[in-house]
Amino acid sequence: MIAYLILVHRYPEQFKRMFKAIHHPLNHYLIHIDKTSGPEISKNIQMFLNDYPNAELLKPEKALWGGYSLVNIELRGMARLLQINQEWTHFINLSGQDFPLKTQKFIRSFLTENPNKEYIQALDQLQHRPDTMHRVLDFCYELGSKIFRPNIRRKFLKGVTPYIGTQWMIVSRRFCEFAATSKESQRYKSFYKNSFIADEGFFQTVMMNNNCHGDVIQDDLRFIDWIPDGDIKLRPRTFTYADSKQLTSSHNLFARKFDSTEDDAILDEIESYLSNSPNNITTACASSTN
Repeated sequence: MIAYLILVHRYPEQFKRMFKAIHHPLNHYLIHIDKTSGPEISKNIQMFLNDYPNAELLKPEKALWGGYSLVNIELRGMARLLQINQEWTHFINLSGQDFPLKTQKFIRSFLTENPNKEYIQALDQLQHRPDTMHRVLDFCYELGSKIFRPNIRRKFLKGVTPYIGTQWMIVSRRFCEFAATSKESQRYKSFYKNSFIADEGFFQTVMMNNNCHGDVIQDDLRFIDWIPDGDIKLRPRTFTYADSKQLTSSHNLFARKFDSTEDDAILDEIESYLSNSPNNITTACASSTN
């Protein structure tokens, strides 16, 4: 059984399309709608979810890029999903502009065959991304709709190695329990609350410095084409119909991002592919863990 947390801030009709593509009656779904998105989107999606007893909305908060609010939403989502059901084994986070590249039958079978694995990118930050150490060593804080970065240097957590990756993951219930509810994780929360782009390091650092996880597979199973966006970050390129063959032949379980207002045909193509999928589980399992 899978527990999904889906982060939405626009395009409710596209979200509905994605939700239907990942829905399974034995899974659980928690949807967070950015507080800045407005009441219309929330009402729209709540009415849609009324037909799905295994889905609900998470209490909204403002989600600010670069701020700890993104981590806090993930942690609240994990905690709520742990309360909702005692049986799910895997947690998957998605955005409302993601889309699956495999059927839900495939994904559930794949995770059943790989019960003790964590699909997350977690690299030693000092060794692989030393240029990003300012994110954790320079004090910052989130206030309202802005992030403030005063010129205050600090030391990293004593006895802890910083790790970095992306915010996307497929992780075990065991890890979610540790990250969201354990006393041991509190010092990581306290420190990363004043870190920049904390959602790309908090979960990796907690995982890799504690015995709270299964085998770490350095792959989040997302097809993302990162392109430059200013001086401090990358952003995912929006896929179009021209990317169809590359997406449908990928071993990844999900892709991001899509924008139906720019190119709706790519979603049509993936939906058609999924409806005719042979669910070749053995082949994909082998390619995703190599």
